[in-house]
Amino acid sequence: MSEPYLTITPLGGHGEIGMNCQKWQTDQGVVLVDCGLMFPDDALLGVDVVIPRLESVFTEGEKVLGIVLTHGHEDHIGALPWLLLQYKSLRGIRIYGSPFTLALVEHKLEEQGLLDRVELVPMQSYDTVTLGNLIFHFLPVHHSIPQCYALGVETPVGKVLHTGDIKLDPAPLDNEACDPLSDFARFSEEGENKGIRLLLADSTNVENPGHSLPERQVRDDLDAIFSEVKGRIIIALFSSHIRRIRTVLELAKKYRRSVLVSGRSLSTNIDKAVELGLLERPENVYTEAAGFPELDPGQTVVLATGTQGEPLSALARIARGEHRQLSLHEGDTIIMSSRVIPGNARAVSRVLNQIYRLGAEVYHNPERTVHATGHACRGELKNIIETTKPEYFIPVHGEYRHLALHARLAEECGVPHDHIKIIEDGQPVTFTTGAIRMEEPVSVESVMVDGKGVGDVGRMVLKERRILGGEGLVAVVLVVAAETGEVLHGPEMISRGFVFEQQYSHLLEDAKCLVLDQLESTNPNDISRLSDRIRSSLRRFFRDVLGRDPIVVPIVSQV
Repeated sequence: MSEPYLTITPLGGHGEIGMNCQKWQTDQGVVLVDCGLMFPDDALLGVDVVIPRLESVFTEGEKVLGIVLTHGHEDHIGALPWLLLQYKSLRGIRIYGSPFTLALVEHKLEEQGLLDRVELVPMQSYDTVTLGNLIFHFLPVHHSIPQCYALGVETPVGKVLHTGDIKLDPAPLDNEACDPLSDFARFSEEGENKGIRLLLADSTNVENPGHSLPERQVRDDLDAIFSEVKGRIIIALFSSHIRRIRTVLELAKKYRRSVLVSGRSLSTNIDKAVELGLLERPENVYTEAAGFPELDPGQTVVLATGTQGEPLSALARIARGEHRQLSLHEGDTIIMSSRVIPGNARAVSRVLNQIYRLGAEVYHNPERTVHATGHACRGELKNIIETTKPEYFIPVHGEYRHLALHARLAEECGVPHDHIKIIEDGQPVTFTTGAIRMEEPVSVESVMVDGKGVGDVGRMVLKERRILGGEGLVAVVLVVAAETGEVLHGPEMISRGFVFEQQYSHLLEDAKCLVLDQLESTNPNDISRLSDRIRSSLRRFFRDVLGRDPIVVPIVSQV
């Protein structure tokens, strides 16, 4: 009989913020823990989202035991449609998660016509499910979305604790109390196998000292703002932050304000939260789709998407004056109730500048607590490590510096240096009963999704897009007679993003002469060679004359 083992392969979230996805494998099959996407930064021109390289998830002949989700943020569930599209043989696969998480998954898969391919299995707090020889315990934790779970997993090689995204909130709002540290300690001590063999812990906020702010403080400061502001209030927040949305709805009721909801995702998530009992059905709430009534601005509060400066979001459209039903006026108050995700600062600044230009008041600085992080800071992470006392420690959910700093913190908390492993995407690690070993890395280079294209945009395409953005394009159209080589049309020079054609007409005329020179010295029947020589000569000419290197596209045809 082979020795029991557990192999964990990170496919995302180990070396970047987002795209969280892990493959857990034993001799009885494979479980996927989360399947998230990542939003692109400015360098990924035109790319919509980034997903893990899902070819690495399942290999032929592997038994798929299920997919386990810690919570419903896009960076943990967003890649599920692409997983199902790629593995068309995956039918009837079970996806386990909290009711709210699965409500978001259901909506996502229904839009893609994939809902009949899966079975959604809702898990309540402290429920367990056995997948092969892995027993998953769903332990409730605080985060910035309802019904989040840490995973306490009984495995053939000992107990594994995966914190998921977590914070320790000492003063939770009503009906949201949970005590993760006590639950972790209890999981460690219960059953025949005592202690935590491996701790996988959220590293996002390891750079921030102390403890995260409680959500109650956000509520108190928002209450103070509501009591002071006489004009209209516009609050931009994440559409999944149901706890914050509930606070706004309660304050709107307290101060007799109607609520205008702008943003489809906000409306959808509010409806789902009401269905699941996470929100009371609000009164005096109007959606953009149904139309906003004429109301006194001082009697309204607007819930809007657009915390990251997204060009098509509600807040950005309002700031640009392009929203069909809302416009900004002096006396309005904007509350940015979110953090700026790395890479989005410039887009957010553009929106804020326009808001200030229109004379509105903005709360987004630390003078008022209008947002509290959903991730544990360094002091909380220390408490988690000291409570669980893991034998082995692997930091997750962060860029490399976050993982490295979290590893140092674990060593400060008493975890032996050689029992701390920093693993990046594609580096499998195997635990056996008495040992641990690193396996051969697997290819997990992320996949870029652009429109309906999946993986067809790579480094070369992005390089061309950067050149087009920085240097522009010159197209050369030339038609020659097949028998004589006589020029029937052209050469015609078309400049896009390179030079202003009227101002540099003399330069383009010189370029045409170069094209004719290449035609005289090259066999006109060798279209490929002629095109290459035209391209090379023009690029050299433009570099010498203007110091620019545009993309040159020769279009040579024979008739």
